[in-house]
Amino acid sequence: ALRDRFEKKGDIINNQLAFVGNSVTMKSYKDAAEFVACYPFAPYQFTLLQKIFESIRKVGTTGKHLSKGERSLLDAFQSAAVRNADRGIDALVPLYDFYPSIESFIDTTAKRSIDEAPGNAALDPYDADLLKAMFLIRYIPDIVKPNIDNLATLCVNEIDADKLALKRRIQESLARLEKQRLVSRNGDLWFFLTNEERDVAREIGHVEVSANEKWRLLSELVYDDILGGQTKVRHKLTKADYEFNRLLDGAPWKNASHPLSLEIATPLGDDYELLSEARCILRSSESGGRALIRTAEGDRLDIELSLYLQIEKYIDSPKASTAAASLKRILSDRKDENRERRHRILAQLGDLMLSGDFYALGQKLQIKAASPRTMLDELVNYLIANTYTKLPYLKQRQADPIAEIRAVLASATIGQQGLGLDGEEGNPLAIKELRDYLQLKASAERLLLSDVVDRFTGIPWGWKPEWEVVLLVARLFMAGEIKLMCEGADLDPKSAGDPLTRSVRFRQVSILKKKIPQPESLKRARDLYKDMFAKISREDADGLVADYRAALGDWQGDLKGYGQTASARHHPGKGVIDAAIARIGKQLAIRDAFEFIETLLSAKSDWLDTSEDIHDVVSFYKTQLPTWRKLLEALSGFADNRDVLLKLPAVATALGDLESIRDNPTPYGQIPRVATLIKTVEAANETAAQQRRERALNSIDARIAEVMKSLDQVQAAAALRNKALQPLQELKTKVAALSSIPKILYFQHQGGDLLDDAMLIIESASQKRATVLEDSGGTTTGKVLTTAADTAAPKPSRVIRAAELSPTIYLETEAEVESYIAKLKSELLATIQAGQRVRIQ
Repeated sequence: ALRDRFEKKGDIINNQLAFVGNSVTMKSYKDAAEFVACYPFAPYQFTLLQKIFESIRKVGTTGKHLSKGERSLLDAFQSAAVRNADRGIDALVPLYDFYPSIESFIDTTAKRSIDEAPGNAALDPYDADLLKAMFLIRYIPDIVKPNIDNLATLCVNEIDADKLALKRRIQESLARLEKQRLVSRNGDLWFFLTNEERDVAREIGHVEVSANEKWRLLSELVYDDILGGQTKVRHKLTKADYEFNRLLDGAPWKNASHPLSLEIATPLGDDYELLSEARCILRSSESGGRALIRTAEGDRLDIELSLYLQIEKYIDSPKASTAAASLKRILSDRKDENRERRHRILAQLGDLMLSGDFYALGQKLQIKAASPRTMLDELVNYLIANTYTKLPYLKQRQADPIAEIRAVLASATIGQQGLGLDGEEGNPLAIKELRDYLQLKASAERLLLSDVVDRFTGIPWGWKPEWEVVLLVARLFMAGEIKLMCEGADLDPKSAGDPLTRSVRFRQVSILKKKIPQPESLKRARDLYKDMFAKISREDADGLVADYRAALGDWQGDLKGYGQTASARHHPGKGVIDAAIARIGKQLAIRDAFEFIETLLSAKSDWLDTSEDIHDVVSFYKTQLPTWRKLLEALSGFADNRDVLLKLPAVATALGDLESIRDNPTPYGQIPRVATLIKTVEAANETAAQQRRERALNSIDARIAEVMKSLDQVQAAAALRNKALQPLQELKTKVAALSSIPKILYFQHQGGDLLDDAMLIIESASQKRATVLEDSGGTTTGKVLTTAADTAAPKPSRVIRAAELSPTIYLETEAEVESYIAKLKSELLATIQAGQRVRIQ
């Protein structure tokens, strides 16, 4: 019969005995044979009961001696079999039927709750059986997880039992047992409580927890743990960070006052049940930029939060700090349990948030996210994009706006900022918004920079970071449209850097709108612009000032470029350039358009004079500079021969004109004459130099001839000839290329010295050869020597400087002449008598 029963209902039987999470260790029947062999017991019960006996023995809940091994198991199975002997073949032995076999060995205090359960009016008879089963598995949670599914498997007593009904029955029983502090729950796991654990549970249950404490814990879990303490979200398009207020069930978490708000409504909120879709839509449309998350309903969330707080407060109480060892073990277990409970609550809250309903700005949203933080990012990004409707006005953003503010303030020309305001890079829509606001608010009274920043970082602009707003202010300031003041003093670009780049100083900076020039002043300024620059300007004040700034900036750039050249010697216009640059710099430093125009008109005649001077200078350095450089080069070439040229009347006049042009501070009208004058002087200079050059070359040729004569006389070899002649030949080449008469005369004089040097070289070479002949005894090898007369060396020479023999510069009397001649004669004769040659110099 048993075999037939298993053949018909084997799948049902094994399904009844299936465990959650214990499919390997908690075995069911393999086949009909095993069913017949084990019936009415399940295969897993043999191993399980052995583990139960071991665990009870280890934790010391037995009073009398609990025998070990097979005898204990045999008694337990025999007792259970006897207890179920009168039941039919559909019967299965539930776990609690094994309890009586060990009851007599359990300490009275350990089993008191089980003994007292039948007499407890709050409990049903079945509750006592369930309590017995939970006691048996109390210390083996690693083998059997005490959840409802597994408890139902342990307590099933018939093959055809309705397991779903059994689970409901167990669930109801557990609820009654929990109220009586006989079991405790940790997530989906249920545990039997010993007397001491029950006392602790009862004391924990008496710990008071306020609604505010639960709200604070829930806020901490949601905003600090699940959402990571996030207080701002980066907008995906602009990459700017936007902060938001955080609320939980209508109350702010960590107070803040930002334009954007996120509220999370949880089942713990007083009005959670009242938050219908219509009310959520209405609530999300309140207070500007607001988003609302209505989480899904959570099972036992309130209970779990309360229990968590109760345990934490109890563990931190004075009683717990002085507890005995057994109590400390229980508290340690509860601490571990609470740690798991916190993780479980976090996971539950995350799921409740993701599966909740989302609302923003009066709209219900469909957000699908993989995690709460991703959901937060999506929700707040929607909030940003649809709250700050003028956010797209700020199209061009800076990677480092503070650095850009400094760069704008350091601009060399204010006008360039004005020209760029209407371009895409200048964010024209944002500039217009700011300009219109300043026109309205700052025209009659001062407006604080902090107020401007607060306005345009708020709704509906949202221009963040705040430095983007300050950058717009800086551009209007540098464009001359507004005036900035700090502590009563006007700010210039240099002094504005610090207060505009330090947010703590925003309240010290005031903004004033500039005055508007009158139509008559604008017309006069346009006429002056036409006279100065020979072109037409725009008619409006901003355009006119921008045109002036651009034109003056061009002048400034040109003049600075020519300034270095003009600093060189004999270059005109340096004074004009310096004065014009200084005047232009002062004018461009004026930021206010009204003041800019008035200052121009007040110095109209000076500007017209400056304009003429600039035109002359710029024209000179653009078109006449090459001719001027030829003039300077020519005068430099004529300088050596100037004394000779000045002796020629026509040439002297041309040379004087060239020098006058060079020294003229405004030579611009004389430049056309330069080429003709250079040609006149250049021809005369070349003629005079040619005459001197021919004389010098003739003199050098004569000296070369003299050297060659001496070389021939000694029958010099090629090396000696080259050594003696080369300096004179090189001198001749050098003189042939010269146009400087003083240099020609100098090198002509040097020719005499080189002649003397050559003679010494020849003399020295001859003396060496004579010495060689004497040492060889007059014999020769290989060649026939010439006679002494043929190879005699030239006589030594002596230079007599005739002028040095005169005692005075001038000879004025016959006696002085005769004395000088006698002295010269004496020197000449003495030299000849000494066997030397004389060269008079």
